Amino acid sequence: MGCKDMKTEILKIEIENIDIKKIEYAAKVLQMGGVVAFPTETVYGLGANALDVKAVEKVFRAKGRPTDNPLILHITDQGSIDKLVLSIPSKAKTLMDKFWPGPLTILFEKSKLIPDIITAGLQTVGLRVPSHPIALALIQEAGIPIAAPSANTSGRPSPTAVSHVMDDLYGKVDIIIDGGCARVGVESTVLDMTIDPPMILRPGGISFEELTAVIGDVAMDKSLRNKNLEGLAPRAPGMKYTHYSPKADIIVVEGEILKVVEKIKALAKGCKADNIAVGILSTEQTSAFYNGTPTISVGDRQNPRTIASNLFKALRDFDNIGVKLILAEAISDQGIGLAIMNRLEKASGYNIIRV
Repeated sequence: MGCKDMKTEILKIEIENIDIKKIEYAAKVLQMGGVVAFPTETVYGLGANALDVKAVEKVFRAKGRPTDNPLILHITDQGSIDKLVLSIPSKAKTLMDKFWPGPLTILFEKSKLIPDIITAGLQTVGLRVPSHPIALALIQEAGIPIAAPSANTSGRPSPTAVSHVMDDLYGKVDIIIDGGCARVGVESTVLDMTIDPPMILRPGGISFEELTAVIGDVAMDKSLRNKNLEGLAPRAPGMKYTHYSPKADIIVVEGEILKVVEKIKALAKGCKADNIAVGILSTEQTSAFYNGTPTISVGDRQNPRTIASNLFKALRDFDNIGVKLILAEAISDQGIGLAIMNRLEKASGYNIIRV
């Protein structure tokens, strides 16, 4: 298992009626050192036995992922973490009670049981309990912690549908479980609980506001809005490298919405004059302004969780259209908007115009 151009099996599993025989089969593949892509509520994950170094190496190879980029471990419940970490801070226990299962990854000091390849040599490890029934059933049946980054080629938009996984990883992994579309659409929030105050290393499905409402003071890693990260060792997935990028270049336009619309229309007109195939990433409130240019509405500004759930699909859809440049509207960075803007900024390589 884990060979290049291997035979990849597709297992269709209904979320409302989970086929336990298929779960048992996929779990056995994981136990034997294989690699299985499976749905979570955030994005699809590419899983391997976290305690098997050779299995984890297959994940890095399949994704083309740099080995200095740490992996997150997926477990079934709070009781699964005792052997994996050195201690559990009281605030971490409070957050686990509130947000697990769910899209929150908590960084702890790791035990000696965790291989260095998981943590990129760091002394911390990220753990989370996914809320997706198929993911939970698979981890439970396998009986091991599952190391699972997103199931895509490293640097590409994360996969929120099985078709995205197949586009990137078919022939490179043992099994792809088709469990429908991801609900949240952006990865989990990564929170470092080994420092005080706790620090967000990656914004995601649980917002800054939700965290502070439960435990009070929470810091934000300075690198989140900083493109100059050369020489920094990433402490969590998604921190260092250009991530989430389609084949097209992206320019993010930020500012008062009507000015953003006018700027994007002007940029699109210039691109057309230069024979550059351009697409516009809009919202429901603005898509009607862009007649004559391929436009994808990513969601409702008044309900940014709709934007989060559609963002990566929209970026991949632009690849299918064949545009060379995407002009993207910025949104408010409040709530889950912080995670959305983090993904857009990294996808664009921080190519941002402020109007």
